[in-house]
Amino acid sequence: MPKVSSLIVPYASYLRVYEPLAAFPEPERSHWARYAERQDRPSYQDELRRSLADLLPTPPVPVPVHESDDAFVTDVDGVLCVCPWRTRLRGWQALDELDGHFSQPVLDALLPPVVRRQTAADYERWLARNPDARPWIRTATWQVPLNWFVLVSDDERAFEKGTEQSPPVLRYRTPMVQARRRVARGLKALKETLDEGPLIDGLFDVGRWLEEFHPRSLVELDYGGLVHALSQEHLDDDHSAADVAEGIDALRKGDGERAGEAYARLVERWRAVRDRQSAN
Repeated sequence: MPKVSSLIVPYASYLRVYEPLAAFPEPERSHWARYAERQDRPSYQDELRRSLADLLPTPPVPVPVHESDDAFVTDVDGVLCVCPWRTRLRGWQALDELDGHFSQPVLDALLPPVVRRQTAADYERWLARNPDARPWIRTATWQVPLNWFVLVSDDERAFEKGTEQSPPVLRYRTPMVQARRRVARGLKALKETLDEGPLIDGLFDVGRWLEEFHPRSLVELDYGGLVHALSQEHLDDDHSAADVAEGIDALRKGDGERAGEAYARLVERWRAVRDRQSAN
């Protein structure tokens, strides 16, 4: 299968949860056990390729007709862990956020109103039958939300420099128990020093989402397609998780100056990405 051109890779980052096989009920558990033995499991790029293909028809298909039966699979200390794609559910949820990203004329050109209305109606009917549904993957375009960095530590950072055959990879992986502990500590420090706002709300929302998964899960923060928007030197120097941790620690100790310096480094680092978004 040909490699996806970096020109069509959405500039998106991902927060994924890999749950141990035992967390899934039957018959899904047996399905994933068989799936993990396959040698032709699709990759991150294959998931992207399939999503893009659905947007090519006229009218476009913003949400797959059937839910994906694919997943990302990894081994955590000898335990098979699975991150289902749930592409259909994520597509529905992404449509709810489109109004904030595009003007009405552009949105109507991308997805005609009749398509959006029908898709929203389908989602309402499906959600009535599946009120507890949640995705294993969260997506953010043109950024990594600062609250995601609270979940991870700089020593969990893995950076693989790109080659002519493959793009660079920047990601963090951490045990669920660590991610939850960091969320709790971060929320405590932020609530004691800051007024209610997007940072606290976002971190609370992520923490509530994490509580829905098995405690032996693995949490992964992946820069995904953002690696195509940033130079390799930029990625090599990117230690945003360390800056977020330092800022929270400084707030906890009442050191506003040090917290401000950490925040300034984050703002400067991510300005390049925001500038590219505006240019597009």
